[in-house]
Amino acid sequence: MRSCVCSTELHRVDIILKPYAYRDFLTSHITNLSPTAMTEFWLISAPGEKTCQQTWDKLMVATTRTNNLSTNNKFNIPDLKVGTLDVLVGLSDELAKLDTFVESVVRKVAQYMADVLEDSRDKVQENLLANGVDLVTYITRFQWDMAKYPIKQSLKNISEIIAKQATQIDNDLKARASAYNNLKGNLQNLERKNAGSLLTRSLADIVKKEDFVLDSEYLITMLVVVPKISYADWQKTYETLTDMVVPRSTKLLYEDNDSGLFSVTLFTKAIDDFKHKARENKYTVRDFQYNEEELKADKEEMTRLSTDKKKQFGPLVRWLKVNFSEAFIAWIHIKALRVFVESVLRYGLPVNFQAMLLQPTKKNMKKLREVVYDLYKHLDSSAAIIDAAMDIPGLNLSQQEYYPYVYYKIDCNLLDFKV
Repeated sequence: MRSCVCSTELHRVDIILKPYAYRDFLTSHITNLSPTAMTEFWLISAPGEKTCQQTWDKLMVATTRTNNLSTNNKFNIPDLKVGTLDVLVGLSDELAKLDTFVESVVRKVAQYMADVLEDSRDKVQENLLANGVDLVTYITRFQWDMAKYPIKQSLKNISEIIAKQATQIDNDLKARASAYNNLKGNLQNLERKNAGSLLTRSLADIVKKEDFVLDSEYLITMLVVVPKISYADWQKTYETLTDMVVPRSTKLLYEDNDSGLFSVTLFTKAIDDFKHKARENKYTVRDFQYNEEELKADKEEMTRLSTDKKKQFGPLVRWLKVNFSEAFIAWIHIKALRVFVESVLRYGLPVNFQAMLLQPTKKNMKKLREVVYDLYKHLDSSAAIIDAAMDIPGLNLSQQEYYPYVYYKIDCNLLDFKV
């Protein structure tokens, strides 16, 4: 890679890198060796030897040709504008925050796609693509997108383009998810009313107009839930629960696993007494009045919600696929920016480093970490192992990892469940 700064800036490297190196010393070498599936990648960089190819060859010899610790790929970062080094120091912290934010957007879009696909969650992974290819392929064959992120722009401008893009996706996701979730929730509430036991479920799809005595000044048809074990008792006693029950008026309309729904006709003025006596006999009178217009409206509402959900499903999944791809691509470009910025700050000018992507073999992750550390420990003589449990005032080390080489982890397992 070429140098992008003049000789006056070279002097500033020493001035700026010293405090930066001191900060790194305090946070140096916290390891996290908990293995994930083969979705984890280590994006690292090391200074170019006489050529960057030599740096690459050394890594390959150390990690693949003798011990098969990882699968490695070169990670191509273009000649970006260095700018001033004090800007780089500030940008390093900003990019760390942006990295966290964009990763959260990527994960939210992926997770929401899983929620939307519901029973087809096994199809989620095949929909999580970047530029039309699976995530591993995209990362291992990464090419900077010159159209989206022009390298003639400053690093700061590129990071702002990404931040704006990710914020827009995040806001759009919230709006679309809210609308779809409301629709889905309303439909589920109606479906719930039409499911469950006879004690609670809607009776609209069970009863018919002919089951009721309607428009009578004196008579009313009641609906009673009777446990199956009490059918015989019901038939023997229902006419005598009160004096004003119409003989032989009961009829079994519907039954589930536990109970049956019986109709019974009685005089209107006996309603309260009938309810009281039914309760004493462990029968449940459902409060229900047959209203054809209301029942029709409920059925139409369910049909409308179901139709609306189907209409919105396709466009929503397409939006999620497109914007997952956009967010993921943006995220990997942030990783590239961070490698570039950190490599300049650590290794100095002129810009000369090799970025490399390692996909660890799961069972050899600890060994790989040791081998790569040994390969590059000369880069930072101050790099000492700091126990993550150590309490250093002013430092929050629990989430940090520091090595003598530039290192960032990329985990492509973006879902909270295994598919």
